[in-house]
Amino acid sequence: MVKILSIVGARPQFIKAAPMSRALRARHQEVLVHTGQHYDDNMSEVFFRELDIPPPEHHLGIGSGSHGTMTGAMLPAIEAVILEEKPDLVLVYGDTNSTLAGALAAAKLQTPVAHVEAGLRSFNRSMPEEINRVVADHLSELLLCPSETAVSNLAAEGITRGVWMVGDVMADTLLHSMERARQESNVLERMQLSQKGFILATIHRPYNTDHPERLGQVAAGLGSAGMPVVFPVHPRTGRALQNQGLDLGQHPNILACPPLGYLDMVRLEQAARLVVTDSGGVQKEAYWAHTPCLTLRPDTEWVETIEAGWNRLVASDAQVIRQAIGAVSTPGTHPELYGDGHAAPRMVQVMEDWLQDRGPIQR
Repeated sequence: MVKILSIVGARPQFIKAAPMSRALRARHQEVLVHTGQHYDDNMSEVFFRELDIPPPEHHLGIGSGSHGTMTGAMLPAIEAVILEEKPDLVLVYGDTNSTLAGALAAAKLQTPVAHVEAGLRSFNRSMPEEINRVVADHLSELLLCPSETAVSNLAAEGITRGVWMVGDVMADTLLHSMERARQESNVLERMQLSQKGFILATIHRPYNTDHPERLGQVAAGLGSAGMPVVFPVHPRTGRALQNQGLDLGQHPNILACPPLGYLDMVRLEQAARLVVTDSGGVQKEAYWAHTPCLTLRPDTEWVETIEAGWNRLVASDAQVIRQAIGAVSTPGTHPELYGDGHAAPRMVQVMEDWLQDRGPIQR
C-alpha cells in the first residue's frame, strides 16, 4: 500500500477527484487536500455531497486573491502538509493555481508529482491556465494524458519519459452520472425549461470577464439568442458584472442563477439545444452529452471536439455570437473521444507500477 497526496481546490478538480478517490482508496491510502480555491457551497461542498467525495483530511482555506497572492499562500501551506504526511506521490489535477502550487511544493521537496490531464495546450500564454499546465507538466514525473494529441504536445516539448495515454477521468464521472442526473435532478421543472428549448451558457475565464467590452458583447449576444438562456453565474463573473455596471436583467431571455450542482449541470447539458461556454470541462461534457457547443475563446485545448464538428470557436462579439447560434446544427457522427470511462483505475495502476519500479523515496 502506498500513500498518495491528492490536491484539489476548484470545481473541475472535484469532478476529476471523485472517481480517482474511489479507485485509490480501494487499494491504497489517499490523503485529500482542499486548498479552498473554490470555497462556497455551490462551488465546493455540493460536489463533495453529490459525487460522494470523502471529506478532505486537510482544508487550507485559501480562497481568494490575485494569481500571485493565491499561489504564494498555497505554497507554504501545501509544503507543510507534504512534510507532515510524507506521501509517496503527490497527485495534481488540471490547470488551476492549486495545480501549480501543489506541483511546485512537491518538486521542491523532491516528492514525485503525477499530473492528471497532462499535455493539454491552447498555445496561448496569455491564459493563466496555460502557464499552470506547462509548468506542472515540466515538474511531473508521471504525465497522465487524456488524448494522443496531449502525448504529442509533450513530445514536442521534449517530454517522453513517464508519459501515459490513459483517457479522461472526467468521462468516468460524467458517464457514471448521466442516468442519475435524469432521475434525480428536477432542474428543468424548477426553471420551467423544455427539452432542447433553451441554451446553457457558462462564462468565467479572465479572457471574457476581465474586459468590460467583451463581457458586454457576450451578454448582448446571448440576450439576442431568440430562446431562453440559462446562465449560472460564476462568482468571478458576478463580480465582473457588478464592477462593470452590466445588468443581465436588461435581457429578459437570460435566466441568471447561482452556480449549480453537478447533477443539475449534467441534466442541463443533456437537455440544452446548445451550450455556450469558455470552460474547458464544459466543452467536453457537452460533447459527451451529444449537445453542440460554441466556445467563446480564440483557442481550445480540446481540439478533438472541434475536429469532430460538435464544437466551434466563436469570437466574443454580439453579432458573431447571434449568427453562430442561428447556424448551429447537430453533426451526424459522434466519434468516441477521451477514453471509455475507465481512466481512474488505469491511472491508479500506472502510479502503482511506477512506484513499485522506482522503490522507496530516500528522505
